[in-house]
Amino acid sequence: MQNKVNYHLKFNDILKSVEGKLPTLLLHSCCAPCSSYVLSVLIKHFDITVFYYNPNITDEQEYLKRVEEQKKFIDLINSGETEFQPATKIKFIDAGFNKSEWESVISGLEQEKEGGARCYPCYNLRLQKTCKLALQNNFEYFGTTLSVSPYKNSNWLNQIGEALQTQYGVKYLYADFKKNNGYKLSIEYSYKYNLYRQNYCGCVYSKRN
Repeated sequence: MQNKVNYHLKFNDILKSVEGKLPTLLLHSCCAPCSSYVLSVLIKHFDITVFYYNPNITDEQEYLKRVEEQKKFIDLINSGETEFQPATKIKFIDAGFNKSEWESVISGLEQEKEGGARCYPCYNLRLQKTCKLALQNNFEYFGTTLSVSPYKNSNWLNQIGEALQTQYGVKYLYADFKKNNGYKLSIEYSYKYNLYRQNYCGCVYSKRN
């Protein structure tokens, strides 16, 4: 039987390896609430650009609302209105609303249960887009906030990230951000900074559930 990988330990090893270096990181973010804890951990270690690419959000108004919340939270950090102390200002990229990309990769999996087989290609789509953009713009690392959620499969996320690292040569930031009460703290930060917390991931199937 294959031993279970401790991705939180691998994450801590990466932090030790980059100490004092401030490498560039393209960080895929699923939403402002999830990014709150993740950014609080990473901002002293990386020069971060947040990449908002979530074509799984199938309602355009919902997408735009979440984008504005993400931008608002980044602005709060950059302006010194949070307790977080970034080593450098956080940058932001919005990929724009494009649900057709997501619909294409989950075609045929519409009847799968939430959290099941339909989610894997969704994770892969978003991480692959992040990795390719990181490669094109010479980022040293790429990663995602998704593992902070207890509803997301952190093993799948890290396995996909590792495969992309091998394929494209961009270092992947292994992580399981739900460790150390990451999800609980993301909820606390959301209330503290008045962030909109959605009650579904974004796709029509999670909304129905």
